[in-house]
Amino acid sequence: MRNLVLVITVLLSLFSCKKKSENQDAVAGSTTHLPNYGNVDVTKAFTPAESRVEDKASLVRYIDQYYKKIWERGDLSGGILVAKGDDILYENYRGFAREGNQKPINRNTPLHVASVSKTLTAMAMMKLIEAGKINLSDPLTKFFPGFPYPLVTVKTLLDQRSGLPKYEYFITKIQPAPAELSKAFLTNEDILNMLIKYKPALARDTDTGFMYCNTNFAMLALLIEKVTKTPFPQAMKEMVFEPLKMKNTYIFQEKDIPTASQSFYYGGSKLYPLDRLDLIYGDKNVYTTPRDLYNFSKAMFSKDFLKPELMEQVFTPYSNEKFGMNNYGFGFRMKIFDNGEKLTYHNGWWHGTNSVFAHLLKSKVTIIAIGNKYSGKVYTALALSGLFEDFPPQKDKLHSIMSDEKDTLKGHGEVYGE
Repeated sequence: MRNLVLVITVLLSLFSCKKKSENQDAVAGSTTHLPNYGNVDVTKAFTPAESRVEDKASLVRYIDQYYKKIWERGDLSGGILVAKGDDILYENYRGFAREGNQKPINRNTPLHVASVSKTLTAMAMMKLIEAGKINLSDPLTKFFPGFPYPLVTVKTLLDQRSGLPKYEYFITKIQPAPAELSKAFLTNEDILNMLIKYKPALARDTDTGFMYCNTNFAMLALLIEKVTKTPFPQAMKEMVFEPLKMKNTYIFQEKDIPTASQSFYYGGSKLYPLDRLDLIYGDKNVYTTPRDLYNFSKAMFSKDFLKPELMEQVFTPYSNEKFGMNNYGFGFRMKIFDNGEKLTYHNGWWHGTNSVFAHLLKSKVTIIAIGNKYSGKVYTALALSGLFEDFPPQKDKLHSIMSDEKDTLKGHGEVYGE
């Protein structure tokens, strides 16, 4: 009898601790004063039917064959995750996060997702818009005195139609060289100040056409700081990462250099060194895991993520001046095929990092691939979307990938790395 009482006491204690931990997690997502995604319950984003897939065993075997052929045979380093609704169909990890074969990569290892960061930056901005803290039509001159481009608005940053010059290039053309370029690392504020001081010409007239540009999202990060009165890394933590239980996700800063995952050159273990652009955030510098990014994707499928009219704007193609399947929404690339189907995703590239984040609207499928040893083969993960929806070019590409050893990324006229 005494043993039975002891067992019951232990079980009650464990249950109490579990509930306490859950409550603490819930509180962590709701203590911020900032607009945030704490109202989203990622465990209730899908119906049971949305998580089911026909002939699951065969599908999983096929994805595993893809992984062995592309990732193992190609000696890629990083992680991949494929999920439908709440069900993770496939997940695998290999390689190392730091030089000298240190820190084996597993599901808890944050990796740099490069330009996939733009999607998260965009959704933080959309939450501020939903809360009425800022408007899509607001010009940047409203927030940044002296900003020399009066037609550039929040919307033209989000949809990549601002025409702003790319910071990677315009800073190198200023003569004599600005004092900022002698710094080990530039900041977002440095980029803004150089735009204001030197007034480089627009790369194209504002809102006349699409031009992919990292400057847009570096400015969005500064806008988030301005509106929230909070440093961007902390604002993202309070608005997005903590509420959505993205426990291994952060914005890379100088203090993280000694411990953060590193990236490597193609085909070897030679470290890709940091340079003066490596601390600019908003356009890049989200370090996360496939599991955490999957949580973000699940949240985006929830009806509680944003108001329906705002979610519709996120996935609307805004650059229709040029015919073709490729287009851009708010922080999302999209391919609109001849049959009317739409693939929504974002890729990433920065130095030795390559990444894929596919968020399939109809099938409720998430595909995530993050590689930290430079290889265009990471982008083949997007072709897995053809297993779930009627995307003929992706189906053809996947068939080509699986049937031969050719580099199927060549000759398709697509931008993979941004």
